[in-house]
Amino acid sequence: MSRFSQRKIQGSIKLVSWSITAAIIFELLLNIPTQVTGQSHPPLSAQQSTQLQEAKQLNKQVIELYNAGKYNEAIAPAERAIEISEKVLGKEHPDVATTLNNLAELYKAQGRYQKAEPLHLRSLAIYEKMLGKEHPLVATSLNNLAELYKARGRYEKAEPLYLRSLAIYEKVLGKQHPLVATSLNNLASLYQVQGSYEKAEPLYLRSLEIRERQGKENPDIPNNLNNLASLYQVQGSYEKAEPLYLRSLTIMEKLVGKEHPNIATSLNNLAELYKAEGRYEKAESLYLRSLGIREKALGKEHPDVATSLNTLASLYQEEGNYQKAEPLCLRSLAIREKMLGKQHPLVASSLNNLAQLYQAQNDITRAVDFSSRGLAIEEYNFGFIFTIGSEERKQDYLKTFLFSTYQAISLSLHNANNPTAARLALTTVLRRKVRVLDTVIDSIQILRSHFADKPETQKLFDQWENVNQNLSALIYRGQGNQSVSEYKAQLQQLNIQKERIEEAISNKSAEFHITTQPVELASIQTLIPKDAALVEFVRYQPFNAKAKQAEKSGKLRYAAAVLRSSGEPRWVDLADAETIETSVANLRKALAEKPSDAQTRYSTTTTTQKKPTQSVEQLARTLDRQVMAPIRPLLGDARHLLLSPDGQLAIIPFEVLLDEQNKYLIQRYAFSYLTTGRELLRIKLAPKSFSPPVVFANIDYDQQEITGPSTVRGLRNRPDDQANLQFAPLYNTLDEANKIKEIFPDTKVISGKQATETAIKKLQAPSILHLATHGFFITEKEVADNFNKELLENLKLENPLLRSGLAFAGINNRQRASSNTNDGILTALEVTGLNLRGTQLVVLSACETGLGDLKVGGRLYGLRRALVIAGSQTQVLSLWTIDDEGTKDLMVKYYQNLNAGKGKHDALRQAQLEFLKRPEYRYPYYWASFVASGDWSPLWTGNYGI
Repeated sequence: MSRFSQRKIQGSIKLVSWSITAAIIFELLLNIPTQVTGQSHPPLSAQQSTQLQEAKQLNKQVIELYNAGKYNEAIAPAERAIEISEKVLGKEHPDVATTLNNLAELYKAQGRYQKAEPLHLRSLAIYEKMLGKEHPLVATSLNNLAELYKARGRYEKAEPLYLRSLAIYEKVLGKQHPLVATSLNNLASLYQVQGSYEKAEPLYLRSLEIRERQGKENPDIPNNLNNLASLYQVQGSYEKAEPLYLRSLTIMEKLVGKEHPNIATSLNNLAELYKAEGRYEKAESLYLRSLGIREKALGKEHPDVATSLNTLASLYQEEGNYQKAEPLCLRSLAIREKMLGKQHPLVASSLNNLAQLYQAQNDITRAVDFSSRGLAIEEYNFGFIFTIGSEERKQDYLKTFLFSTYQAISLSLHNANNPTAARLALTTVLRRKVRVLDTVIDSIQILRSHFADKPETQKLFDQWENVNQNLSALIYRGQGNQSVSEYKAQLQQLNIQKERIEEAISNKSAEFHITTQPVELASIQTLIPKDAALVEFVRYQPFNAKAKQAEKSGKLRYAAAVLRSSGEPRWVDLADAETIETSVANLRKALAEKPSDAQTRYSTTTTTQKKPTQSVEQLARTLDRQVMAPIRPLLGDARHLLLSPDGQLAIIPFEVLLDEQNKYLIQRYAFSYLTTGRELLRIKLAPKSFSPPVVFANIDYDQQEITGPSTVRGLRNRPDDQANLQFAPLYNTLDEANKIKEIFPDTKVISGKQATETAIKKLQAPSILHLATHGFFITEKEVADNFNKELLENLKLENPLLRSGLAFAGINNRQRASSNTNDGILTALEVTGLNLRGTQLVVLSACETGLGDLKVGGRLYGLRRALVIAGSQTQVLSLWTIDDEGTKDLMVKYYQNLNAGKGKHDALRQAQLEFLKRPEYRYPYYWASFVASGDWSPLWTGNYGI
């Protein structure tokens, strides 16, 4: 299923969660000892006993009406029960908390969330005070409050309450209790809404298993089935979803009749499935039946009615019946804004659907307006969600918003002359591209600045660094004498610990988080130099608002937006992703070959080949035609290009492309690489370190079986697995280090046996960090081909930060290392823990340090990303295996240019242009490997400097 239909379904499927009324809880807790469930009370008078008996009867009536879906009728008896309970028992009695909870649940069922919240909070406070913080009724109250926050779109508030509730139930009631099943289901539904499908499924299955143990006719089973079906549906597994929906509906109709609100939910979800499959007649009848039930049972202004209106409207839009769809969409939006508030995620969903509707009718003005409003609400909610949770969880959540991002990009590209659409699309990309990276950086840097007075924060960092070290060591030392199951268990446990610690770091940093205004185009535009142009590439799925659901999303393509220091942004569509990525792969393969190797290969090409191997120049010209030629007319007189690549474009040097005059683009433009144009804001505010530079070089890798020096700074022979990496000495790096020290006399050179992993981890933000060593990046395919197949299952070896790294002293003897912190391998995962806050320049004078793998939305994960997280401001990295001697010469020239006052990027360009003129280095293999990213300004002067 495409991302579009996933996002649309996510906004319309109704998940069934259990809010538990306290009266029901009393029935479920009968087997708990009396001292756990309550307290003794003073004797009551006959009149008081009569009044309490009336309150109990009222509570019973409330529960019956609630279960029947008659929420309006239940309000009056619920209010009367509270009045009596408070009068007889006082305002802090557990029975009063019960009645408060029940009224809150009625308001929540009606969609009156603002009235429900204070009642839930008061009920929780009473239970905690009178019964203790680990009583089952406290767990109930926590669950119900979490349900309220989830319904209001405040997911960051809901999760810790769900987790605490589940922990109490499991501890007090045991892991097979019905309320544990309830908790598991509700937590799973939260994860599903946030896009964490892998976390949701096992919880749904465990909840269903507990329910079915209690009997196949358990009344809660249909709700479990509905939710599991909805998960399969949103993942595109329609064949798994339909039988679960049908079974759920059959059981539910038998239990509660055909007019219950839960029946409406089941009907609506099944209709969504049929619509996705193109079975429109079946879908419409179910939609209409669902809407009728909801309007009758819940009233015409309930949020669930808005959901029914929205989904029915989407069906009519699919059929091209826009006149029937529009009033339903507008009515749905009005209900949601009134009942949920104007910043609720479902309001954004309604606005985005209206934008699609108007786009399909070519009403671009209204399409842009509604899209802008929907995107603004999503941005507002990002601010809450992204302050908590692990990086993986944030990535999952971000996936659910790819639809609206692609919709905005497509709207602009289809309306090239509409400046409002162009601004909206670029603003959206600038806000969302590598958004998770920014939040991770913020979490780390916010906490680093609170070390002095927050010792618990330092402890948290120590735990984070320790688990990253242990993960890296376990991968690169290998299985050893352990069994497969033991090794797998260790890796899995470390990954679980890592995610928990990341969540703790994120949650802790939220204490110091300062709410910032959303990124605006104008604020970025003012930071673009007058002679420069920002080129923001995007890898996206085109969206066709007029197409059927299965055809709305096209094949992945690349596009670019160009922004100058003044004027409007301009968008251009490039080519399909497959074509561009094939060209990138071909060019990279040719660039990475030493000229002598390539010449030998060209000379032995046989006449039986269908077509001769293309030269680097031909391949560079092809990619230029596809990527840069369409952009050039938009650049004007710009000579400095701030490139923010996406997808596979992040692993090629644009400098090497050839224009129409067969000139390398490095001869025409200066290039600075950014993760996104939003990075300009970070560059502006970054602190500067003036500590002396540090260089690691001539490292003793403790080779015993390898003889002779290496001529390249990386892997020439690919490893059988990570445990077999071995490296030869790099003798030219000592000369490189000495030359740098001549240029910057205060430089500290760390070499030989002293150049350890521990030594680099102890550094505190040197102004320059130069690492002349071996680097490596092991592709996902190499892992899949060479690593133990039994170990790959369920492991997170796909993490590129564990497959990218640098070699330090002792790496060849790491199997005998006494500590995981000093085994000679510094993975990108460990690099994230370095303290480089304020470091102006990091140069990885090593192989393949600019590589990585594509993750969410085509973002590159590797050493550069790790260095940015660690706090560095400019990074110079390589894109293929590099020549040892040639690299030394390039680096010496680079530092000479830096010392002469040239910018950190321009200094590299000038060195590369000089190499281009020298016969021995004129091939791109020698001069084009290194790229500079981040802050391009000259080094700030310090004791070492200019």
